[in-house]
Amino acid sequence: MSRKDSKGMFANVLGQMQAPASPTIPTSAPNSQSPHLKKVADGIRQMQERGEILDRLLKEGDRIAEIDVDDIAQSAIQDRFEGAYDDSAMAEMLESIKQQGQIVPGLVRPTSDGIKPFQIVYGRRRLAAAKVLGLKFRAIVKDLTDEQAIIYQGEENTNRDDLTFIEKCSFALAQQEAGFNRDIICASLSTGKSHISEMIRIATTVPGDVLRLIGRSPDTGRRRWMEFVEHWHQADNADGQVRAALAYVKDGADRFALALNALKTQKVKQTVSSIREIEASGLIIGTLAHSKSGSKINFNKSVPTDFAEFISEQLPMLHAQYLKKNRKE
Repeated sequence: MSRKDSKGMFANVLGQMQAPASPTIPTSAPNSQSPHLKKVADGIRQMQERGEILDRLLKEGDRIAEIDVDDIAQSAIQDRFEGAYDDSAMAEMLESIKQQGQIVPGLVRPTSDGIKPFQIVYGRRRLAAAKVLGLKFRAIVKDLTDEQAIIYQGEENTNRDDLTFIEKCSFALAQQEAGFNRDIICASLSTGKSHISEMIRIATTVPGDVLRLIGRSPDTGRRRWMEFVEHWHQADNADGQVRAALAYVKDGADRFALALNALKTQKVKQTVSSIREIEASGLIIGTLAHSKSGSKINFNKSVPTDFAEFISEQLPMLHAQYLKKNRKE
């Protein structure tokens, strides 16, 4: 049976088991599920989490070990926001592992810093569940460089759509701050340089603690976050307004919507004081605008994205030249 067919079979089984009771069953009949079927369902849910990466690792012959959870260090770069490992967010996984055991192993790599013998690469929720339940953690042990580990970490989450858009933005920024080059960041998130640049721009515009205050926002994608950033630039005291709007929010509220609304309802910052057109080869390719909130370059739609990427790559060198020139003067 192919992997695709087996996934379909598992989904069908789960769908049938989770379907409402047939109306032909008397109302007095107990609406319960047999313990055996429940264990099967728990096992299937875990097997559905097994992705292509794990299949590839197992085919390569990497060994699976049962490791004491206290011997595993966390990754230096976190990919999920706080709260992703709370018992309430992990209730289904905790119940599944409690009933069926840990079917799908995680991935760890040996470390040489002497603090702990292993470091988690992926499977953090399974590791957190093992800690809560007092179990050992089943994991593939594989020697990996920092670059390989971060790619495996990101690829696993991307393949399973485990990270929300804003978590991916923060993950990309964290990698850049840790010194990983753009190619590695692209590989870890399975996307191109222009998208990575956009993600990092979002994550650098809004302070990290504000992003975490807003939360994972699982239903909010790129377009809405771009809108948020635009209003952030325009709003008067954006940071303070968002914090105030979320200060006393109850659990379950749409924190992103509340934060965005707070930005929209505030007065706009001082309008642009000056705009200068940017000309190249006899064509207007964009504008340079100066305002109270800072300076901004906007390229016309006709300008290729590759050129914008080229400019962004040259900026560090140009900035260094500018500083060197000013020091001499």
